[in-house]
Amino acid sequence: MAETYDIIAATGCPTGIAHTFMAKKALEDAAKAKGLTIKVETHGQVGVEDELTPAEIKAAKAVVVAADKDVQAERFAGKPMVTTGVSKCLSVDAATELIDKALAAKPSGELAADVARAGGASDVVEKESVGHIIYKHLMNGVSHMLPFVVAGGVLTAVSFLWGITSFDSTAADYNSFAALLKIIGGIAMNLMVPVLAAFIAESIGKRPALVPGFVAGMIAIQGLPVAESGLIDAGGAGTGFGFLGGIVGGFLAGYVILGLEKLLSGLPENLNGLKAIFLYPLLSTCIVGLVMLGISGPMAAINEAMMGFLSGLQHAGPIPLGLAIGAMCAFDMGGPVNKAAYVTGTAMLTQALEAGVGTQAYNDGTNFMAAVSAACIVPPLVTTFATIVGRKYFTEEDRDAGLVNFILGCTHITEGAIPFMTKNIIPVMPIMMLSSAIGAILTLMWGVHDPAPHGGFLVLPVVENGLQWVLAILIGAVVGGVLFVAFKKYDYDKSQQAE
Repeated sequence: MAETYDIIAATGCPTGIAHTFMAKKALEDAAKAKGLTIKVETHGQVGVEDELTPAEIKAAKAVVVAADKDVQAERFAGKPMVTTGVSKCLSVDAATELIDKALAAKPSGELAADVARAGGASDVVEKESVGHIIYKHLMNGVSHMLPFVVAGGVLTAVSFLWGITSFDSTAADYNSFAALLKIIGGIAMNLMVPVLAAFIAESIGKRPALVPGFVAGMIAIQGLPVAESGLIDAGGAGTGFGFLGGIVGGFLAGYVILGLEKLLSGLPENLNGLKAIFLYPLLSTCIVGLVMLGISGPMAAINEAMMGFLSGLQHAGPIPLGLAIGAMCAFDMGGPVNKAAYVTGTAMLTQALEAGVGTQAYNDGTNFMAAVSAACIVPPLVTTFATIVGRKYFTEEDRDAGLVNFILGCTHITEGAIPFMTKNIIPVMPIMMLSSAIGAILTLMWGVHDPAPHGGFLVLPVVENGLQWVLAILIGAVVGGVLFVAFKKYDYDKSQQAE
């Protein structure tokens, strides 16, 4: 007989690196403390691990979904369930509260009778908010896009090791292998928006939405082709509208599929195969394609205005721009605000690489990306510095985590600082925001240029003014670490006096 569990859960974060497994650990510890059995399915960057079986789902008393991406929650329809963002399930206390809510939730649908026979449930109903539904769909796209950002950006950056123009056959430092790496990296970078759109759509409309989603993403990067005469021409050139268009196209494709499913629901069941292989892809691609081409002009104008605003903010000076970047990157450390700054940086970097070395767009984009990377690297290093300098004020668990965070920080993984922040949101969050802002401001002031969107110190060989970049990051980490130690000392002395 298959093993059964009191609680089943699914966790997933956009990057699939840290939050996903931190939430799993918190749920497992909370269930153990309550004397309950639990199985947690994780949706990480390597895929689904500890996958839940239909029998395990059916036998469970309740379900906890803590995810900011699509985890196929429709499998749990009818079970007592609570759904929340992964960031709200990173501590044992938060996980305990979620388990209690799930056990109290009211079941409905085809699995409700099984639950009722197992012991019933109260009238409490836990529903996912509209805001989180939208955010979850968006982050499903972002999570699938990020590997393309990393692979394409790092390969492009590595090509610069042979020279900043080594991909150009007319340049003095030309290298054929570097040119190949630049081509591969460019292809990966160009796939970012189509993948973003496709997996936003897939999160909404499942597999049938992938086709119109990819098409919408391609239109978003190519725009409406127009000939010199001003007429629509398949051989003409268009202006793409980037990430914004990809996001709009992804949501459009997903909800078009949902509409078609309702519209074609009256067809006989023996035509289901025809719907899947012919009607859905044909009709959805036509509808989505026409809409996307129709809004191509206005969307391109909006995108250009947004990028112009960012460029204007950048030229307003390093202090206001650095403060904004640092505060956003450290505010939720991998959450939506952090991702907004990071995605903006990757968008500007894409334009920078397309514009080429020596252009103003290249200087602006790589400088902005360097500041974003610095702001993301600083928080984990703050915890490393603090746990070493103020060792006696931290638990052994915190000291071990601080050492691990040195590796995470050096490789641009901000999430390692989250456990420290969740224990004392105030003042740790402001400390992290300030330290990240310092790193970003100094990076901007010292003219650091980073042509890679990720990788941390691994891409240091291709960073222009790399020593200044490291110094800016270390200054931010030291300032933040000193403030963190001062807070922990105050907290420690206060508890000693109380005892």
